[in-house]
Amino acid sequence: MQTLNVNGYDMAYLEVGQGPPLVCIHGTLGDFRTWSAVIGPLSRARRVIAVSLRHFFPEHWDGVGDDYLMAQHVADVIEFIDGLNLGRLDLMGHSRGGHIAFRVAEQRPALLRKLILAEPGGELDQSLDPDANSAASPRAMRFVGAAEKIRNGDIEGGVAAFFDMIEGDGAWKQLPAAPKQQLRDNAFTLLGQIGENRQPYKRVEAEAIRTPTLFIGGAATQGTLPGVLRALAAHVAGSKTAMIADAGHWMFEQAPQEFCRIVLEFLDAT
Repeated sequence: MQTLNVNGYDMAYLEVGQGPPLVCIHGTLGDFRTWSAVIGPLSRARRVIAVSLRHFFPEHWDGVGDDYLMAQHVADVIEFIDGLNLGRLDLMGHSRGGHIAFRVAEQRPALLRKLILAEPGGELDQSLDPDANSAASPRAMRFVGAAEKIRNGDIEGGVAAFFDMIEGDGAWKQLPAAPKQQLRDNAFTLLGQIGENRQPYKRVEAEAIRTPTLFIGGAATQGTLPGVLRALAAHVAGSKTAMIADAGHWMFEQAPQEFCRIVLEFLDAT
């Protein structure tokens, strides 16, 4: 593990392999360990740099403070990429990390060569979804409920509620011990995420992305995430989409070989 001081915070990261750099951003309750199943195969052809965002493992945050914000994490990733001093590089983000990667491409496109968004998280505004409204979605309310469990000391219940919301009821019980512990290690970041001030995607923002982009998802993912992927992909010019059969939101854990094949083919294409 290495660290790089970014905006006054020591950001932890793993760096494995040789070749063109690929920075990987985890999603909610994740950290640099999120990419464990694919770091090996990807690092045979790429210099893989998997980062842990502010307040995630190896920090054990208590949920106190006012700097867990979407804008802060986007600014941190931009500063991190600048600090690596590697020139234009490839950026991959999963879920909430996909939202961050999208914002980096929106704000600092000159930093990036290619962009990979693995089921980017977030809400759509009415320019992308005519049925969108300002009221909290049922998914957002379930998220708040999971965070409240954690706030009240029920770590297991809160993390299980979050995971089942994404992967379906009962999914937490079937999850192996190692990924369960990773999610528990980051449980208190859910408290910060409630007030992170994440803005919905707008059509004009998607249309402004000019970085060559791959959207990748699990064909079995439930809920709103597939709709977000489709809506953005329809408006990012020239983007490509790949869906992995029999995989859900954590498709890189459930089908790592196929995930790596798709990602490397996209990165290698001219």
